[in-house]
Amino acid sequence: MASFADVIGSLDAQARAPLYQQLQRALRDAIADNRLGADEALPPERDLAEEFGVSRITVRKALDALVTEGLLNRRQGAGTFVAGRVEKSFSKLSSFTEDMISRGRRPESVWLSRASGAVTPEESLTLGLSPGSQVYRFNRIRYADGSPMALEYSTVPAFCLPSEDAVDESLYEALDKHGARPVRALQRLRAVLFTAERARLLGAPDGSPGLFIERRSFLRDGRPVELTQSYYRGDAYDFVAELSTAGS
Repeated sequence: MASFADVIGSLDAQARAPLYQQLQRALRDAIADNRLGADEALPPERDLAEEFGVSRITVRKALDALVTEGLLNRRQGAGTFVAGRVEKSFSKLSSFTEDMISRGRRPESVWLSRASGAVTPEESLTLGLSPGSQVYRFNRIRYADGSPMALEYSTVPAFCLPSEDAVDESLYEALDKHGARPVRALQRLRAVLFTAERARLLGAPDGSPGLFIERRSFLRDGRPVELTQSYYRGDAYDFVAELSTAGS
């Protein structure tokens, strides 16, 4: 049976690079060329330290850096795993929480802010609201299995929810509970480079590539009910769409 060092390569104690950086690079390269597959479990830190002849502190430092980069994730009580890229279909209108649960991953949120206020001119135009109308704004970092995946900034008209505190983990669950879940949406996607602040919030290097998605969702009667602008980590998400010829 091949050892883990056979999979990712050995470390060189005589090299100029610190051992934790060598281990970090070896793991990163093994993930990049699929020698380590998505959701594959890594050996325990104690076993890695013994196999490579390094301290557990060295192993932990290397793994911590890759967790921050989003290449690995830690699952409480289970260990450390290669992060799997998430495929998000453009053909299905679903929430981040629903997407993660359907893939067997654990969604979480860290709130940046939630508040009520008067609609801005841009929001008024996008949501079809009169000047002075009240809206709720929900800004948060979205996580899967403890790894940051996206920044999400949502605005909904105040008629959709009783208060800004009505949203817990899932915005769509709250909208559904109050009879205002959208049934269709328009989405726009473009590539972006993260600003220093967005990179910091997502635990990514400054200037990292990402995906910007703007979603405008509608009720069955045609009223706009949601404006969400999201910044997804480019190393964690793939957006897919099924295409067919007309009339097929």
